[in-house]
Amino acid sequence: MYPRTIPIVPAGHTKDGAFEIITTRKDELIGWARKFSIFPYPFVTACCAMEFMAVSATPYDTDRFGAALPRFSPRQADLLMVVGTVTHKQAPILLRVWEQMCEPKWAMAFGVCATSGGFYQNYAAVPGIDRLVPVDVYIPGCPPRPEMVIDGIMQLQDKIARSQHLIVNDRF
Repeated sequence: MYPRTIPIVPAGHTKDGAFEIITTRKDELIGWARKFSIFPYPFVTACCAMEFMAVSATPYDTDRFGAALPRFSPRQADLLMVVGTVTHKQAPILLRVWEQMCEPKWAMAFGVCATSGGFYQNYAAVPGIDRLVPVDVYIPGCPPRPEMVIDGIMQLQDKIARSQHLIVNDRF
């Protein structure tokens, strides 16, 4: 009738009293830590802004993925989220924001307009931001659903964890 009692073992110890040791490489440890501490810079230009706001709301909550606090200074951000259409007039501004970000940095194309120019087949829209900055994750859709954005964040987290350029020098 009553639940079976489970003996409580102190953290780091086994039942026989031996201490467990966890070994890993520095780059794997830093990759794991960076994976859950993404600071996005939202470069929001168009109608996808509503979906970007919905992703940060309670039902979807990007905080559980470590990407909750948007930074509005490129020097404090490591993820550039380009949300919406980028025109040729805005392209130099986007490049300046990208250049001001510290290494390592990542870019995400949010929506079909940022991915491929969208339905704007004219002289003013940039046909995909990958012509301006290197894109790590593409999120298609017009506008993309919040579930797709969360999936894109999880793909970026996997890429960050596998990344090999994590340690600049040997000192830790």
